[in-house]
Amino acid sequence: MLLPAIKSPQDLKKLPEDRLYALAGEMRDTIIDVVSRNGGHLASNLGVVELTIALHRVFSSPEDSIVWDVGHQCYPHKLLTGRYGQFHSIRTKDGISGFTRMSESPHDFFDAGHSSSSISSALGLLTAWELEGRKDKVVAVIGDGALTGGMAFEALSHAGHLAKNLIVVVNDNQMSISRNTGAISRYLSRLTMDSGYQRFRYLFDKAVDSIPYINRHLGKFIYRIKRALKGLFLTNNLFVDLGFEYAGPLNGHSITQMEETFRRVKKIPRPVVVHVVTRKGKGYFPAENNPSAFHGVGPFNISDGIVEKYDSLGFTEAFSRAVVSMGEREKRLCAITAAMSKGTGLNSFSHNFPERFFDVGIAEEHAVTFAAGLSAGGMIPVTAIYSTFIQRSFDQIVEDVALQGRHVIIALDRAGAVPGDGETHQGIFDIAMLRPVPNLSILSVCSAADLEICLDWAVHGTDGPVVMRWPKLSCPSETESFSGRVVPGRGLWIKSSEALPSVSAGLEGEMEAGESRRSALLVCTGGMYSETLTAARSLLLSGIPADLYVLRFIKPFDEDYFLSVASKYGAVVVIEDGVRIGGIGEHLALLMAGNPGTAAVPVSVLAFPDRFVPNGTRAQILSDVGLDPESIVSAVRGLL
Repeated sequence: MLLPAIKSPQDLKKLPEDRLYALAGEMRDTIIDVVSRNGGHLASNLGVVELTIALHRVFSSPEDSIVWDVGHQCYPHKLLTGRYGQFHSIRTKDGISGFTRMSESPHDFFDAGHSSSSISSALGLLTAWELEGRKDKVVAVIGDGALTGGMAFEALSHAGHLAKNLIVVVNDNQMSISRNTGAISRYLSRLTMDSGYQRFRYLFDKAVDSIPYINRHLGKFIYRIKRALKGLFLTNNLFVDLGFEYAGPLNGHSITQMEETFRRVKKIPRPVVVHVVTRKGKGYFPAENNPSAFHGVGPFNISDGIVEKYDSLGFTEAFSRAVVSMGEREKRLCAITAAMSKGTGLNSFSHNFPERFFDVGIAEEHAVTFAAGLSAGGMIPVTAIYSTFIQRSFDQIVEDVALQGRHVIIALDRAGAVPGDGETHQGIFDIAMLRPVPNLSILSVCSAADLEICLDWAVHGTDGPVVMRWPKLSCPSETESFSGRVVPGRGLWIKSSEALPSVSAGLEGEMEAGESRRSALLVCTGGMYSETLTAARSLLLSGIPADLYVLRFIKPFDEDYFLSVASKYGAVVVIEDGVRIGGIGEHLALLMAGNPGTAAVPVSVLAFPDRFVPNGTRAQILSDVGLDPESIVSAVRGLL
């Protein structure tokens, strides 16, 4: 095998050209094998194998910087930068990340995870290096999908203005980008990459600038002539209009063609876009045939590409069913996704109601304000976005939705602990971020039935903005019988005798004395219901009555009702799948401390600590931060 001998890009440069495609095959086999066991991003990584090889053979990382947008196409980069021996551990606890991580390697210049940021990061890095006198190159690799994010265009505009020698590689694997036409176009593209042409252009422009009085008018005239000549022979594109040189489109699976172009590009003193066309999933037929299904995938069978399925209903599937059912009954309902229709459960809605479904691309800010506009026009938009990505839309939620009281429903999937994807994808900031926003209702659902009831309330029970959140998890079945009607501000007060009749059968007397000081109240957000219920079961088996109060409403919050419930118990433990600082748990602890009826009741708040949370399964993550059932039981025992 060739791959185990590649310890750094320097080893790659020594490899004969006739062995490069054999290396590419080994890289693909390794990626498919590991992702089939660990899950991860498959199609995007298989598509950039040759591109990664070409980049690392031409540029000299880490002296030169290669900045990968999002980072979910960085597996080949990891394999070529000394991490082959660790690659089997990707996305697992204590293993390497599925995205670029500075702590892993000097070849990773940024911690990536969210899209459309690479050009901004690369431009800033390049500018800093130039101020220090460094002449090393900076390359930003961005997919056509990530170019739908507005931040990418802000960065392109600024890069064209600064005229730094930034190299932007556009990995075109899905979206159609207009091609320049014919042999003349290809010839002119090659000519403009030639160093002799570039030097002539630089000297000519400099000479024109030195002519007094007429330089401004002559320069404008020459510029117009050049644009006119371009219009005769090739189609202008956005990159050229923003001030970039343009090379491409190139075959993203031809290492020779890409290496030749990259070597020419290195010599250009201005910003350049290199347009590379690749095929997502290349080398693995199931991923090539259905790249969207193999974008982010769980463990699967390599022979047929069948992904492991679980019989239990997940929250995403429950939302999918509920929103389709609501769409059938409510003709004003429409749905919006930011390039995540499958991940958020909106695929079925898009098939059933295509005229009321909108995929805005990777543009969460636009998604929220677009929803506000739909609401202003009389529609009821449901905007489904992962919790970690809604962070980008905070300003729009405040200014365009909450301030104006728009009837917009924001559905946050992947709230709380998110397995596999590490620090950048944990959905733990939404409660603390959104709870201070006026006019905003925040609901935390605990089951499939609860989700359906809460969605109905969000659509018909209020005319203001609503946020609904749920975890990446199977729906618990125990709550189906007592989800109850929605009372704004109130949670679900669940007696152990109702939730766990088989366990509490011998404790009826103590349960009725659930008002006694020997009992505990477990207050949890909906996403923590399963772990809290397990803890309650353990406490009951040890003779400690433990009831539950599920925080269906994080905001508005019926403080009087909650205090009347909490006052009946000998201890209260709050379990929150969000950060402790600014979360609902801290608020409840202060609320109880300031109320005469509950001031003497001891309270413990279990929430995510003030640090970022790395890879792991859900159970591993919760154990690591003290939110697992054992930690809940320990907190109750400590208080009692």
